[in-house]
Amino acid sequence: MLAKVLSAAVVGLDAHRVEVEVDISGGLPQFSIVGLPDATVRESRDRVRAALKNTGFGFPVKKITVNLAPADLKKEGSGLDLAIAIGILVAQDVLPAESVKDYVMVGELSLDGRVKPITGALSIGVACQKAHPLLVPAENVAEAAIVEGVQAYPVRTLTEAVEFLRVACPIQAFTVDRQRAFTASVMDDEDFNDVKGQEHAKRAIEVAAAGGHNVLMIGPPGAGKTMLARRLPGILPPMEPEEAIDATRVHSVAGLLVSGTPVLTTRPFRAPHHGISDAGLVGGGAFPRPGEVSLAHHGVLFLDEILEFKRHVLEGLRQPLEDGTVIVTRASASIRYPARFMLVAATNPCPCGYYGDRTWECRCTPQQVRRYRARLSGPLLDRLDIHLDVPPVPVHELGGEGRQESSAAIRARVIAARERQTARYRHERLFCNAQLKPRHIKKYCAVGASAKDLLEQAMTRLELSARAYGRILRVARTIADLADSGSIESTHVAEAIQYRSLDRQGGLP
Repeated sequence: MLAKVLSAAVVGLDAHRVEVEVDISGGLPQFSIVGLPDATVRESRDRVRAALKNTGFGFPVKKITVNLAPADLKKEGSGLDLAIAIGILVAQDVLPAESVKDYVMVGELSLDGRVKPITGALSIGVACQKAHPLLVPAENVAEAAIVEGVQAYPVRTLTEAVEFLRVACPIQAFTVDRQRAFTASVMDDEDFNDVKGQEHAKRAIEVAAAGGHNVLMIGPPGAGKTMLARRLPGILPPMEPEEAIDATRVHSVAGLLVSGTPVLTTRPFRAPHHGISDAGLVGGGAFPRPGEVSLAHHGVLFLDEILEFKRHVLEGLRQPLEDGTVIVTRASASIRYPARFMLVAATNPCPCGYYGDRTWECRCTPQQVRRYRARLSGPLLDRLDIHLDVPPVPVHELGGEGRQESSAAIRARVIAARERQTARYRHERLFCNAQLKPRHIKKYCAVGASAKDLLEQAMTRLELSARAYGRILRVARTIADLADSGSIESTHVAEAIQYRSLDRQGGLP
């Protein structure tokens, strides 16, 4: 007998509906799965066989053929186990075909019949929105139900799923308090009031947060670069529901979503080690997975000691910094991952870290310093909007008792600036000044005569590139937003020019 059951498979970041067709016929006992299954899907034969036997349903000693349609779509992961088992039961007349035709079923089966969690449940919920009710593992039900319009039913065992389909064991669709789920938690353990001194650096970080700009910090060890970077997420505006869903989908597909957390409520902060590979940073691999740039989507990617990263790894950042996406191309298909993030990089000025320091003597030779700086190419440096010097903090400031400004106060100004940008770009599909394209700069970043003269002088004296020209105007637009100014004044341009100090002929100081 032939049976059809609906399931779903995740490819890249998107889920696709899969028809699981099960045919049981006479002949020598055989269990084959066709339709481009990967090794994990093929191994489901043993999991399904043991789960059916150990839950008392029995396994037919016949020829079983399972087709996963569409046949040209690569099927990966263990999420098809539940649908295959239910399909076999329908083909044996244990379940009526009418009882399963509307449901999309996903879940991994253990050998004793328990339904175990899967990755990508949120993407499956988005794909089935208002189209099909879902049968999902209990651990994933909140994640799937966070999508508006999705009916998700939690199941813990194969027996429970069968009884539900027989209408013998009623299960209520899971409901999520969306307003509470999307409420961001306050990060009170990393606050700017812990940072002593560095007023110039804190101002630059505030400007970066207000406009979504990329930052490069240069300074000796212990100056506070990492401390500043780790407090940046605490002053960023809360994620909109659409942003939270997008960021959570990436973490869900990567299997990094914390159990019991249906959606990310705070912006991601990723800080990979400098030994990371190019596939680990931008995504890819033999079985493509999102990299750190995608896991930082709508959040912050912090590269501490950026000059210690391999140069070819850093060059992979060019496309995501420019386009906000990563395209992983393989012979079978191209997969697109979102990667719109704030890049915050920190580095020492030389291998020993004390080049130019007034208190410690640098031990590096000129050749070592040049080789060290060459790891950061000019095109990549051009894509970093703000270049920030972070000098050592004087001892008398470290021991000072003065109250520093809190993250909450800075965040209020950042949110106000972002709201002005949202209102300005409401018809442009832009969220912040860092996303402005050349045509938008011409429209929204017009400057007066004095500001224009100042900018032209800086372009000539600092020998800035055309890309740096646009970066200065974007940053100046953000500074004007923080000052609640409708136009870009010469003072805003002057401050923005300060943040391009590394564009001098010498490069890194």
